[in-house]
Amino acid sequence: MPAKRTPETPEGSAPPAAEKEPPPVGETTASATRRGDPAAGTGGSAARKRGSTAGTGSTAGTGGSAARKRGSTAGTGSTAGTGGSTAGKGGSAAGTGGSTAGTGSAAQKGVPAEAVTPLIRGITVLRELTEADGALSLSGLERATGLARSTVDRVTATLARMGYVRFDGRDVHLSPRLMELGNAYMSALRLPALLSPHADALADELDESVSLAVADRDGIRFIHQATRRRAMSLSFRIGDLLPAERTAPGPLFATQWTTADWQRWRERRAADPRDLSFTAVPPRTHGGGARDDEAFTHRTQEASANGWSLDDQLIEPGLVAIAVPVRSPGPGGRIVSVASVVSHTSRHTARDLRTTLLPRLRSAVRAMERELRASPLPEPGPPPSDLALWTGASKQQLGREFIESLARGLTVLTAFGEGRPELTLTEVSQATGLARATARRALITYEHLGLVATAGRTFTLTPRVLSLGFPPLSRTSLPEIAQPHLADLTSRIHESTSLAVLSDSGEEIQYTARVATARVMSVNITVGTRLPAYATALGRVLLADAPEGIRGAKDLPAFTAHTITDQHTLAEVLASVRAQGYALVDEELEEGLRSIAVPIRDRSGGVVAALNTAMHASRRTPRECVRDLVPELTATAARIQTDLHTAARFTHVPLT
Repeated sequence: MPAKRTPETPEGSAPPAAEKEPPPVGETTASATRRGDPAAGTGGSAARKRGSTAGTGSTAGTGGSAARKRGSTAGTGSTAGTGGSTAGKGGSAAGTGGSTAGTGSAAQKGVPAEAVTPLIRGITVLRELTEADGALSLSGLERATGLARSTVDRVTATLARMGYVRFDGRDVHLSPRLMELGNAYMSALRLPALLSPHADALADELDESVSLAVADRDGIRFIHQATRRRAMSLSFRIGDLLPAERTAPGPLFATQWTTADWQRWRERRAADPRDLSFTAVPPRTHGGGARDDEAFTHRTQEASANGWSLDDQLIEPGLVAIAVPVRSPGPGGRIVSVASVVSHTSRHTARDLRTTLLPRLRSAVRAMERELRASPLPEPGPPPSDLALWTGASKQQLGREFIESLARGLTVLTAFGEGRPELTLTEVSQATGLARATARRALITYEHLGLVATAGRTFTLTPRVLSLGFPPLSRTSLPEIAQPHLADLTSRIHESTSLAVLSDSGEEIQYTARVATARVMSVNITVGTRLPAYATALGRVLLADAPEGIRGAKDLPAFTAHTITDQHTLAEVLASVRAQGYALVDEELEEGLRSIAVPIRDRSGGVVAALNTAMHASRRTPRECVRDLVPELTATAARIQTDLHTAARFTHVPLT
């Protein structure tokens, strides 16, 4: 049981305010979110993967600006913005942009006095890991963030305790559980759940990739991708940020820009003419000039008149896309999302997109808008408040290495979700179990970082929450999810462990992940190996859940004298496996080989993979296998399932 928590001042933050109804956070920090909203860490501006000196949107901290990794000047900031429509209501959650930067002096840099410095540092670390495609060494994080090594160690130790990162030697890797932060935004938005089936159906109909995007101030951010499997595939990652002027959705969103929005866009274009702050797109060979700016203005005017927009090889040569806006219900509905069909010039010209694909895209968008009108708002479910409950206990266990104010601050993002798109300070406090003063300081920090927007006394998440690990993690496969858990299991039981899936025919299993133990005599199987399903523990776990059971060949060859070859007997064994939750195969595939396996289930409860360990029969009796190994296998399977369910909530997780 977690220890009882007592209110405390977050480390590195200002003393708590009096426990009375505070003014709206937006009134406290309005000026802090005007021009790029730097996400700060005290050691200096975070090193980007693409660039060099900080521009107008980035602020250097005490340790100096770290060089961006791709070349020139960072702009007023990657954008965040008006695309975060909550719960299909048509209301937008205005985010804020800005490159990651150091806090330096809060008074000089515009950091609110009540902002939580450890939380800012934690966000800086997560963003640097995201831009490094999910992994950096500890020394690399130190250089990228400008933070002291001791600070990096404490921040990553806290994130690891939360399950948001993991260590592999001296390297730090993002973990699938971090996606629960992006999932909070996506579920609060509702659009992915409501519109994705229509996008998937359109992709199947056209045999082309289909995307859904929301506005992120003067950029766009993807919230869904329905891709085609081809040698020449076209897709971005969910959460990727693109400059509006180089996309098909951009001009459509720009039709809703205010004068201030246009001015902010021009400032960003002037500071970052080669789009070096947008890591998801190839940089421009030469900086754009006045002619490019005029071209985008003209495209926006055409989009307003036509109701659709075209990208004719603006992102890179050969890529074309056409986009149609999805509007919120009611008169004068705002654009809450944009649906795009993406192809390449060897399949469709820009003219083809307009004449052939545009009518079908418009039809799909009409279906999406009908979905928005017909879908009632969901009832608020219980927020995932478990993180707030164990922060006190974690602090007691880890001591100084656990930064409680960082853990509590990240918990605030999970207060939002389905049925909870807009929350007051009181509701955030109740959902997380945090003191109001603690929740308020976290919200002040998030508004400064552009992760939260305010409207009166309510708060909403912005699309920029997806910048916290979602793009690299959205491409995670099940073997990648399982691998660290297999390694941990192998180290505990001192036996080799494997993950496998059922082949399309249902006759074989295919090994997709494996960790071998260091023994003179061990089971020698490599990833990719296929074995007959009926004679393996992995296969029986998978077959026990298959509706058709054993498919294919009626004859079941015997590999040893113990192999079950009778269909009726095997059916009884599979029923037993289904009831007991594990399969034990004793010397049926090979003399002396004993194996035991348990299922891995997806979000719907179906078995999609199996986890096993195998050994020589002399090492453990069948009874010892059940007594000692089934609990270990089951616990590991549960951890893999937790990560799988988090990762698969709004993304497709490949099984191989």
